[in-house]
Amino acid sequence: MHTRKTARAALAAVLFCAALALTAWAPGVASAQDVLTMKQAVERALSDNPSMRAARHDLLGAEQGRKSARGSFLPSATVTYGYTVKDHTKPTRDVDTTDAKYFSTSLNLHQDLFTGFAVLSTYQRAELARQSAELALTRNELVVIGTVQQNFLALLKAREDVRSAEDSVARLEEQLKVTTAFYEVGLKPRLDVLQAEVDLATAQEALLQAKNSVDTQVARLNTLLDLDLHADVDYRGALEYAPCTLSLDEAVNSALAARPDLQIARKGVEIAAKDKNIVDSAFYPKLGADFDWSSMGTGPDAAGSDRTRTEYSAWSASVGVSWTFFEWGKTYYASQQADQQIKSLLETEMNTRQEALYEVKANHLAVGKAAESIKVSRKALEAARESYRMAVARYQAQVGTNTDVLDAQERLTKAEAGLTSALADYQIALSKLYVSIGRKNEALVIN
Repeated sequence: MHTRKTARAALAAVLFCAALALTAWAPGVASAQDVLTMKQAVERALSDNPSMRAARHDLLGAEQGRKSARGSFLPSATVTYGYTVKDHTKPTRDVDTTDAKYFSTSLNLHQDLFTGFAVLSTYQRAELARQSAELALTRNELVVIGTVQQNFLALLKAREDVRSAEDSVARLEEQLKVTTAFYEVGLKPRLDVLQAEVDLATAQEALLQAKNSVDTQVARLNTLLDLDLHADVDYRGALEYAPCTLSLDEAVNSALAARPDLQIARKGVEIAAKDKNIVDSAFYPKLGADFDWSSMGTGPDAAGSDRTRTEYSAWSASVGVSWTFFEWGKTYYASQQADQQIKSLLETEMNTRQEALYEVKANHLAVGKAAESIKVSRKALEAARESYRMAVARYQAQVGTNTDVLDAQERLTKAEAGLTSALADYQIALSKLYVSIGRKNEALVIN
């Protein structure tokens, strides 16, 4: 008996370990105990979101392009090998004939000495493209941070809406009970009961919509984090208010220094300048050095002919220059086209800068507006609570009407929703502000 118990315990342990292993290896699936704060959700999205993986691949590809361009500074080596058959032998001065069938091999080493700065400009362009891809990765990180934060806050708002709707339903259920009791003893008309029932049904419908919004936001966050759509994740957080001390001037200076889209625009102008240098390189002569070696023979090793005892190998070294000095304006107009492209990108950079500054100011104003809305909403909520308390007391004392209670209940529900919206709008505005100034604030901490 003891042996069977031991075996069962061992089997249970093995199955438990196997279950843990499957959970750990299952890609994109969260366990039921997963708890994620906003910071953890953002970090997971930065690691696993498909758009982030794509941006990292773009950066790796740009780095490989830079290395490829670097290879143009070094000499190139070309080897050829072939077999030739001629229709007849050919007399020569030293021997009777050459071979009609022979193998040949050759080697060429070429080093560019001057290419009109084309090689240098091409490498510099590749380096700028790598830097631009790195900035694009940073820009994508900011976009992902903002998207996750704003959807996380939308989830918190939806949960608060559910809580408020549940409170509203509870209040209306209580009012319906009181109204029904008054009606049954003949103190209130049937109309009061019907009004209470209608308002209760409306509140229940609002509660269903709020719960649906919660489920929708959870699915959206799961998608952003590359989790299973139905993953059971506990996203934890609260809608809180902390004064933002970041001034508009500080926000603008931060945006000008750190926004990746502004830096990408500058890199675009620099890349266009390198493209023009590459085009202009056609105006200059090209200078290069070559070393050539070749060998022929009747055998596969192409090492001469046994029949004629003739040596067929030779080598040579040379330095040459070439210059295409006239092409009917082809290079000139291509250079003018590249110059216009630079001017166009300069204007685009200026437009990007102006739009960025507008975005920063708009988000900064939105933060201030939301902060004021929180103050107003809190006062409105206090007044709505007191109004509802008084309306209920007056109704129960038979000096108020059912309509007064229902109206007060509706105002209380709207006041709760208003404060929730103000808190959510404030933190969403903060998230947009930090993204617009190029700061990564994963936890959305005021700093």
